[in-house]
Amino acid sequence: MHKFNSFSRIGTLVAILLLSGCATTSQSDDPLEGYNRAMYSFNDLADRAVLKPVAKVYDAITPDPISRGISNFFSNLNEITVILNDLLQFKFDQAAHDTGRFLLNSTVGFAGIFDVAGYAGHTKNNEDFGQTLGAWGVEPGAYVVLPFFGPRNVRDSFGLVADIYTDPVVYIDDNGTRNAFAATRIIDSRASLLGAKNVLEEAALDEYIFVRDAYLQRRQNLVYDGNPPEEDFDVFSDE
Repeated sequence: MHKFNSFSRIGTLVAILLLSGCATTSQSDDPLEGYNRAMYSFNDLADRAVLKPVAKVYDAITPDPISRGISNFFSNLNEITVILNDLLQFKFDQAAHDTGRFLLNSTVGFAGIFDVAGYAGHTKNNEDFGQTLGAWGVEPGAYVVLPFFGPRNVRDSFGLVADIYTDPVVYIDDNGTRNAFAATRIIDSRASLLGAKNVLEEAALDEYIFVRDAYLQRRQNLVYDGNPPEEDFDVFSDE
């Protein structure tokens, strides 16, 4: 059953698979490689033991229209973080576009369950606090793999804290409801990546390097809106 993408901390894997042409980063660009490889293995073990089996069950029992609606709902919630970062980066036209998209989906789209704005041709933008820090000139710092959250760099790790605090789900008062929303989002996102993970395992000789290099290149592209300075790709050149 096909699953649709939603905003998620593990959503990076989609972009990883789209960037299969990445070159190799030098050892000096990954000073925490020993720790990172250990944490990558831990995350992979946790995924195989818990998250992936649950996602498979979810994928099997959830009708595609319902799964699509769930993904759309959480993607719509993410618009709040996107709009805030539009404003912090002085992208006022984009902020107006994203605000209109959020209002349209939140009303006509029944709380974002239906991506009415997308059907009307209003594409979703990708902005977060890690990108905002990059736009403000903060250097990315070392690549680091966080427990459960996965690939990051130092800059994005700090940005992640702000991303969490702009997530409406964390402000749900009832613990049970809040945890149910958070768990559903994670499981739905993981289910959408079941096929992608299999492709990654087959395509990469060294899965860790493949993920690392794809993540770093993708983040540079996002910070510079797809037009990074040429010198910023030096980190992807072979030794």
